[in-house]
Amino acid sequence: MSEEATNLPDIGIEPLKLRAMDAEDLAVLSARLQDAIVPVSDMAFLPEERRFALVANRFLWESMRRKTTEAGSQDAVYLRRNCGLRFEAVTAVRRRGIDLRDRERMLDLLAIRWHRDAVQLDFAGDATLRLEVEKLHCFAEDIGDPWPTARRPTHRFDDEGETS
Repeated sequence: MSEEATNLPDIGIEPLKLRAMDAEDLAVLSARLQDAIVPVSDMAFLPEERRFALVANRFLWESMRRKTTEAGSQDAVYLRRNCGLRFEAVTAVRRRGIDLRDRERMLDLLAIRWHRDAVQLDFAGDATLRLEVEKLHCFAEDIGDPWPTARRPTHRFDDEGETS
């Protein structure tokens, strides 16, 4: 365990390890990965294995809590952790608003949704990945230790109440 991780308060949260086999499972997974940061360089489609995989830097919404400082004030504790995500039985990957040559770009994951015979990953800035699949077969697993982050993701609302 890294020294930085040992200085964190005990969060009492087991690493995420989920499997999504239907739309309900995928909705749970989507909620846990909301606001994850996904580097374009950490995404890969392996057509010969019919697999799409990525590593996301996910915000640990389930760990949000306050700690009391020595001065008695309360500080928010925010954490992030890497999470591997893979989809099996992928026959094709389509993209909109994502240039795969821009390897330094960071994508902000908003949601993962099931559409008949496809999984759609929606990112901020109107970027989308659409994975055409024979069946829904997805796995997510946290990798490594969490680390503190000073920022909590926020969402603004437009006039119709939609988030962006």
